[in-house]
Order: sequence, then C-alpha cells, then structure tokens
Amino acid sequence: MEAAGDGRREAALGDLAVLPDEVLCAVVDLLPPADIGRLACVSSQQTFGEINHQSLVVKAAPYPTTPYKKDVMYILCNEEPLWMSKFLSVGGLLEYRGSWKKTTLCRLGLSSENDEILQKPRHFDGFNSLFLYRRWYRCFTNLSSFSFDDGKVERKDDLSLDQFCSQYDGKGPVLLTQLAENWPARTKWTMQQLTEDYGDVSFRISQRSPQKITMKLKDYVSYMELQHDEDPLYIFDDKFAESAPALLKDYSVPHLFQEDFFDILDYDQRPAFRWLIIGPERSGASWHVDPGLTSAWNTLLCGKKRWALYPPGRVPGGVTVHVSDEDGDVDIETPTSLQWWLDIYPHLAEHEKPLECTQLPGETIFVPSGWWHCVLNIETTVAVTQNFVNRTNFEHVCLDMAPGHSHKGVCRAGLLAVPGKSVKDTENHLSGTMSRWNQPDMSRKEKRLKGSETLRTSNSVNQSSAFEFSGVQDILENQIFSYDIDFLSQFLDKERDHYSSAWSPTNSMGQREAREWLRRLWVLKPELRPLVWKGACLAINVDKWYACLEEICACHSLPPPTEDEKLPVGTGSNPVFIVSDNVIKIYAEGGLGYAAHGLGTELEFYNLLQKNGSPLINHIPEIIASGFLEYKDGIYRTVPWDGKGIPDVLAKYYTLEAPYADSCFPLGLWSKQKLGMSDSSDVSNRPIWPYMVTRKCKGDIFARIRDTLSKTDVLHLASSLGVQMRNIHLLPLPNMEPVPNCGDNNAKQMATSCCNDAAVPTEWEQLVSTLDGRKKNLKKHLANWGNSIPQVLVEKAEEYLPPNMGLLIKFVKDDGDLVCPVPSWIHSDIMDDNILIEGITELGSSTDSKRIYGDVENMNAIRIIDFSDLSIGDPLSDIIPLHLDVFRGNIDLLREFLRSYQLPFLRGESHTDLYKSVQNSKFSRASYRAMCYCILHEDNVLGAIFSLWKELRAATCWEDVEHFVWDELNRYQQSCIL
Repeated sequence: MEAAGDGRREAALGDLAVLPDEVLCAVVDLLPPADIGRLACVSSQQTFGEINHQSLVVKAAPYPTTPYKKDVMYILCNEEPLWMSKFLSVGGLLEYRGSWKKTTLCRLGLSSENDEILQKPRHFDGFNSLFLYRRWYRCFTNLSSFSFDDGKVERKDDLSLDQFCSQYDGKGPVLLTQLAENWPARTKWTMQQLTEDYGDVSFRISQRSPQKITMKLKDYVSYMELQHDEDPLYIFDDKFAESAPALLKDYSVPHLFQEDFFDILDYDQRPAFRWLIIGPERSGASWHVDPGLTSAWNTLLCGKKRWALYPPGRVPGGVTVHVSDEDGDVDIETPTSLQWWLDIYPHLAEHEKPLECTQLPGETIFVPSGWWHCVLNIETTVAVTQNFVNRTNFEHVCLDMAPGHSHKGVCRAGLLAVPGKSVKDTENHLSGTMSRWNQPDMSRKEKRLKGSETLRTSNSVNQSSAFEFSGVQDILENQIFSYDIDFLSQFLDKERDHYSSAWSPTNSMGQREAREWLRRLWVLKPELRPLVWKGACLAINVDKWYACLEEICACHSLPPPTEDEKLPVGTGSNPVFIVSDNVIKIYAEGGLGYAAHGLGTELEFYNLLQKNGSPLINHIPEIIASGFLEYKDGIYRTVPWDGKGIPDVLAKYYTLEAPYADSCFPLGLWSKQKLGMSDSSDVSNRPIWPYMVTRKCKGDIFARIRDTLSKTDVLHLASSLGVQMRNIHLLPLPNMEPVPNCGDNNAKQMATSCCNDAAVPTEWEQLVSTLDGRKKNLKKHLANWGNSIPQVLVEKAEEYLPPNMGLLIKFVKDDGDLVCPVPSWIHSDIMDDNILIEGITELGSSTDSKRIYGDVENMNAIRIIDFSDLSIGDPLSDIIPLHLDVFRGNIDLLREFLRSYQLPFLRGESHTDLYKSVQNSKFSRASYRAMCYCILHEDNVLGAIFSLWKELRAATCWEDVEHFVWDELNRYQQSCIL
C-alpha cells in the first residue's frame, strides 16, 4: 500500500494513517452495514453525519472535520468488495441491483429505490492507494493473455480403462478430448439455452460466506453482465439434480470414472459429489485439494478454463494450510484464483511453476487424489464435475477419515508438516516452492503450513513442537515425501481412536455414516474385502476391535466370528459386533471413565428393571455377560463384572471418588452424574475397555425398514413407544444421599435465590450445569452447526433463553413455595437406529423374499436397544429425538405417542402434575422448555428442525419456531390437568 506523496493521507487519517489501507478496509469490514453508513456519512460533508436507518439520508449536525478525512473514509466505506462481503454475511436469495451497496441495503430494508446517495457516488482527487488500485485492476483486467497452452498436462483423445489405471489414475492429471462427444449437454448447455429452460430455477452460489446464497439463473445471468467484481460469484451447486433434474439426462459419467464406492450409499447419505459450475470471466476456484482426498473429473461445455496443478504434498506459493490438533480440521487460506495468477504466479521461478493447461469446450480433465489445483475462468464457462472413490484412492480416503491431525497435514503439505524437515528434504519431490514453518510462537491448537511466496518471505525457524510423532522422526531420516499409503500411514496418531476422538468437520462424511459405508462395502462387495479391511483399519481401527472381539468370544465360549461378522454393525457411538445370535458391545466412547460409567449405569438400570418388575424388561435385550478387557504385554485378557464393586483390573487405571466407591453400583447413575460435572479430562488411550454381551433381538432396525411400513404400522409403533417410554420414565431412580425436598416448607427459603446455582436440587445439578456451560458459550456452540441456523435467530438465541437454566426446573407457586419436578431416567438416544421391529419372513422365489411386519400392533414386536447413554433429566429430552428423528416431525405420530404415554411432563411425588400450580410461568411451558433444550443440545438438533421444516428458515424469532414445532406438547400438557 502506498499513499499520496504530498501527505494528504496522513492529514486525512491522523493517527490512523499508520495502518495500511488493507488493514483499514479489514477493520471497516467488521462493522455492521448501518455503522458503515454512519462512518461514511461522518466524513461525506464537513459536518458530523447522523444516519437515518430507513434511507441512509444524512442529517447534518454541527461537528467539523477535515476535508481530506471525509474523502478517505468515504472511499473506504463505499468499496464494492466491502458491501459484497456485507451481503454474503446475510445470505438468502440474491437479486443483484447493479452495485453491492445498493443490493445489501435493499436486502436489509435500509434503502429505497429513490435514494440519491445510492445513485450518485461522489468522486475525489488527490488520494492514491496501491492496495485499492490492485483491487480495481483485478476487477477490470482482461484475461485474453491467459489462453495460451504450453502442453504441460498431457492431452489425449480417449483411453482404455487399463491405460487410464496404469498411466494416470493416482499418478497425474490428463486432459481427454472425446469423452463428452455424444452428450446432449454439448449443444444444450449454452447460457442462452440454459436461461430459456431454467431461468426461474434457483441455484446455489459458491463464495467465501458462512451463509447459503442462491440466485435464480436469469438473475445470475444479469449479474454476470453487470458485475465488475474482483472475485465474481459463480454457480457451484451440488443439489442441481434436485432443482433441475432434467439436467442429469444431458450427460453421463465417462467410462473411465464409473467405479465409485460411494454409489453403495443412498443419495441422501453420500457426501456431496457432483456440481454444476457456471461462472464469468475472472471467477474460479482458488487453491484446494478435493474433499476427503477423493479424485475428480471436470468436463467443460462452453468457455475456457485455465488450470494450475501441483502434486500431493506440494503447498502452492501464497497458500497456508491450517490443521487443528484437536479434531484434525483442515482449513486452507489462499488468495483468490485471479489474485494468485496476477500477483504470485509472475514471480515464480520456472522450476517453481505448476503444471498448467487451458481446458477447451468438450474436454474433460482428470484430477487425481491429493493434487492441489486452482482454476481461473478465462471466459464465461459452463461445466459439470464429479468426485469419486475407486480402488486407487480408497485407502487415502479412509486415511483422511482417521482421527488425528499429523497425517492430514502430511497428505496436503508433505514433509513441511514434519518437525525438523525443511525445503531441502523435499526438493526431489517437485516441491521447490515450499518454505519453512513460520509463526515460531504458534500454539498447538493450530498449525500453519505455508507455501513459499516471493512477495512475502519468512526466515522463522521451525516450530518443532507443533506435531508429535511417536518415533516417526527417526524413521523419516533420509526419506523423501511419497503419496504412497504405507508412507502416509506412518503419521497416524496411534494413541487416537476412532470412537473416542473428535471427528473433523471437514471430513467428507459423518462419523456414523463412515462406519455404515464401510459396513455396506464389506457386506455387498465381498470381492473387495481385502481392500475394505485395509481401509477400515485406517479409518476406524477395526483390527484392534476385532482382536478384542475374538478374546471376548473365547472367554465366554461364544462361536468365533465368521468372515461376514468381522466389521462393526450399526451407527452407534461404540463398536458393536453381531456374532451368531449374540451382540457384543465394546464401550470406547469418551475414554475409560465415561465408558466404565456407561456399562455400570446400564447394569444398574437392568437390575432396577428386574427388582421392580418393570414390563420394559420384555422390550430390551437380555444380558449374557459383561466385564472388562485388558491389553497387557501383547495379550488380551477378560475380567467378568456385574456392575457391583470395583474390579482390581479397573482400579489400576481408574480411581473412583468417595462416597460412590462403597455403594452397591459404584459406577452407576449417581457416580456418572458426578463425572458429567467434572472438568477433568479423561485419557482415552488406556489399554482397558468395558464390554457387554446381550442376546440378539429378532427383527430389523426401524431406520432400514421404515419405508416398507404402512401408515397404520407406524402409528402402532408410535403407540408402543409411548408405553415403553412411560415405563422408562416411571422407573424409580436408585437410592442416593438424602437431598432437600424442593416441595416442602423449607423450599420457601430457596425461592428468593431462584437464580442461584446452589439452589438447584442435587439430582438436577448435572443437567443445569451442562446447559449453563453451553449458554455461556452460546454463539460458539451454535457456530458448530455451520449455516444450518438462520443468522437472525443465532443473534436472538441468548435473549430467548432464560437467564439461568435452573429456571427450567425450579418454579415458584402462587403461595411462594418453590417446587421442582421429579427427574426421570432418560435414554438420551431414542433414534430410528435404536428401535427394533420384529417381523416374519415370507419366502417367495429365491431372488424375491420379502419381510412382512404385520405384528407391529403387538407391543412385543417393538424393542428399544443401546442404553449406554442413560442419564437422568427432563422427559422432554427423550421426546425431542423421537419427534424429530423417529417421527420426522409427523404431528399425528407425536399425538399417538402422547396418547399412550399418559404421564405429566412436570411430575411431582406420587406422579402428581405440578403444571397445575405453575402454569402461568413461561418456563413451565412444555414447548418453551423443549425449544431451549434444542438450542443447547449437544447434537445438531436445530439443523434437523430447519431441514424438516424449511419454511422456518424465514422465521425472525425463536417463539415462531417454538410454537410451530412444539405446540402439540402444550396441548397435551393442558389436557393432563383437565
């Protein structure tokens, strides 16, 4: 950045003149639109301006300022990239109005069509800025000089599958000119024809924005013609097949790329894999590695694209790779495609330059797994692309799903991610642009792996403490980087386990979906089992869990697992195997303390069912064996345990606090509640795991067969679940130390301190403490769910929630007494994959057998499984997943469930309904409490709500969402007191 040489900038900005223009622009970008308008108006006259929020009209007030300051701040506050950023932070359907300022202000309702201030921009002389000039140049530069092609990427007409596999797949990119010769899209996918056929269809827009942006195609075409953005918006829509399904008929997957292991998943289960791409000149994709280390093909239908590519492990100049050591999250910081080509590429030495090519209409480029690539649209382009997993990249995709961060860094940044390794260590791998680590004071929370930049260099020393490699450093001596899976797998963190480690949000699919995918490949593709086993060992440590399984089976004289039974089943949070008629669950989630308490609480729960003669005992699996499995000196050994006392093998690794150590079930419910309130972190790599063996229940998981059931069958299911949840919530809690009775006369003393955490009854402490903790970090908590929640609701969440979460379980009666409901056992995970429906098989032909679920009306045909997440709390906590996941928001099913449930939500002693005496409090309203639990839920429950009811994304307050989703609970609550 350079300013005017005559000192006008200094005179205009005063103390702010020490800041470069790019920093000033970044600071202004932090302001909301109304405040940017105020700042511009402060300086746009020789008076202090007061903004009118309706029209942004300046109202003069007598406060003098300098004539130069007005110029500078007015210019900075009216930059188009600034207002483009402001709109993208809002999101929604985009209608471009000729400028980003006008578009944003109209979107926010802060402007009218007749505002002179928007129609007549002011002009000033005497202010120079190299930063702003470069930005302007990028907005208006011509790209005709980028259309040359020096042939560095091989160009072929077509290839046989054998040629492709032996010469290019996993080895390097290739351009293929004849794969799309017979596609209808070759003639139909022109901008004119697409606009005629799909002009009113809304498509998703790709841009660096947390909010979802969509545009009607006709509006997008208008935007392309009017815009002069330095980083133009482009259509990048992975859902185009839903909004314009006829487009799928215009092309087919080329014969070289038809093997795709993700095809085994249903469409709504598989990761995003195909995109329609439309963009104007100067738009494009900045440097990236394709998600999950998948491979990709991209076919261009019209226009020209300029490609730059680097092999795996070679970080392009100007690019920074951020890797979190907490969950392996990978974030790439890169200039825009155009900025890289204009500002960085010209300064690269010849040996530092990437592979390059210009893609022409009808050509298909193949990009192998792990390759860095950057794309610049030289003309307006239309393209289609798909990512895929095949035999060549399958193990890399599985490796990228494994917990930890080291291997993710090495896969993308090569040996630059390894402590002590510098550029010279990798010079034989075409990696001349890689620089040393910079940021010597970097924390272990985030690693920055930077490519060399001619414009910005660093002489910082390596930060060798950034990664920890369990002895790998010695192995790597004198090695060069290789994308071979055996080399990369050396960087796996052996101490981290799939079931007890954080899952990276940038993984190509969810943790449970990944296990389901591997299981389906194992069952449905038996010819691939050697390869699937290798991938499962990388992704979910299946070799370790299978060794545990073999020992448990041998200890309890169970049949050894067959070849079909070697992989875990289900999508739960712990490894579960089915061996013959037995289900073996190994508790791994959350570390040893959480796992041991999970087994201990489940055993205590089963004991209470039998002791109280609960009818629920007929609807849950029968326990055959339970205990601990220890790995020591290379040998597994099992120690049986029924939940009573502390076995010596556990005491070696885990110390239990008094007073629970001497109780009948020392790792039962109350000890688990205490553990949930503890701030101490558990070590997950201790070589001991609890386990339980149960009898396999007959039937199928509801999630798999729900679409085969009639509406009547599902109504019977809802009714049966109502009875079973009633039995769970009625089961007495185990004995504990006496606690104050909130309903007696002494409770009046607590009424005056209703908001005091100390006033929370002991049995409610863990729930209230957890909710209060999430509320204190509310925006960070909601940010975990990305853009699934409308931003306007995120901003209003704290205002909607009670000031203290104890108010959801402490209610002041009319006479001043404080009353608290009795907590219930909570299953915590009533989802469609934890419900079994028993059926009978009607044999037809050998290829056509079907399963009939005609006995669903019989309550014994419905079973609930997986009680490892048992806790105590508000019964509404179980109704939330039931309604959203099992019933999918169907109000008729919720009503049928409640007809059978027949319990008050606010239950007092002797099952009395406390709502009768506190119904005037909004905190006692069932819908309000349910909505609060949804907002603070540990899982993305809100994402499920806005997915089930898309119209709620237009809601402007939480009350609207509450009543739309949960009002039926209020009607039931009222009916209980009549």
